[in-house]
Amino acid sequence: MTQRKWINAGLASGLVMAAAMAGCVVVPDQRHYAGGVVMVAPPPPRVEVIGVAPNPGYVWIGGYWNWVGDRHEWVGGHWEAPHPGHHWVAHEWVRQGDGWHLRPGHWERG
Repeated sequence: MTQRKWINAGLASGLVMAAAMAGCVVVPDQRHYAGGVVMVAPPPPRVEVIGVAPNPGYVWIGGYWNWVGDRHEWVGGHWEAPHPGHHWVAHEWVRQGDGWHLRPGHWERG
């Protein structure tokens, strides 16, 4: 098979896979998730090794536990270019009733 035929076959199979996945719906595990509130407390934050910033002034965005499907998954920290006039507010898990709610991290003016 020529290289062009391999490329066309790969593209065709990719399109078929994309069409098949378009109908997929992910439903959270209802035993641990209720309307934005997770019933499982997040684990303690992981210790991250913070290397040297890629450029002067860059801000370290610390990692956090995200709720994915039916469990907490760690999202590692990263360096990000500064946003002039703003400061980074970290992700935070907040107790809400019998569960936990994730307040997403964001850039805040000030």
